[in-house]
Amino acid sequence: MGIAMAVRARANCLGNRVGAILVLDDRIISTGYNGTPSGMVNCLDGGCERCADRDRYGPAAGYDVCICVHAEQNSLIAAARFGIAVAGSMLYTTMQPCFGCAKELLQAQVRGVRYLHPWHPSDANLLRQYRLLLSRFPDGVTQIVVEDPDAAWAVSRLREADADTGHAAP
Repeated sequence: MGIAMAVRARANCLGNRVGAILVLDDRIISTGYNGTPSGMVNCLDGGCERCADRDRYGPAAGYDVCICVHAEQNSLIAAARFGIAVAGSMLYTTMQPCFGCAKELLQAQVRGVRYLHPWHPSDANLLRQYRLLLSRFPDGVTQIVVEDPDAAWAVSRLREADADTGHAAP
C-alpha cells in the first residue's frame, strides 16, 4: 500500500487522487494514477470540463464528459500496452474502486482488491448492486488500515471538509 501511496503523488485530478498497483506472484507488474490521458492538459490545469466545473456536475454526475482516467484503469492499460498479463493478480489501490473500475478489474480477471480509503455509490439504491459486483472477486475486496499522512490532500471529501471548517473530516 505504501507503493500505491507513492504512485498517487503523480495524480493530477481535482477529485480523489488515487494510486494503484497490480501485483502478481509478489511482484509489481503495473502501476497507475488518475489524471487526463497522456499529452492532454492536466486536470489541475483545467484540462477536464467536469473537474473544472464541479458545481455544475456535482458528485457522481457527469462521468460521461470526464476525461480523467482512473488509477485502476491506468494500471490495466499500462500492463496491456507492455504486453503484461494481469489475470490472477491483486490490485492495491488508495481508494476503493468505483463501479466502472470494479467491472474492468473483474473482466481482466484480477483476483482481489486491497484498498486504503472506502468508496461507495452516492445513490444508496445502487449499494446492493455495487456489493454484488465486489462479491465476485475470488480473493475479496478488503480495506487495509494504515496511516495516510496525505489523506486530506488525496481524498476529496476530506479536502472539502478541511476547506469548509478548517479541519479535516474524520
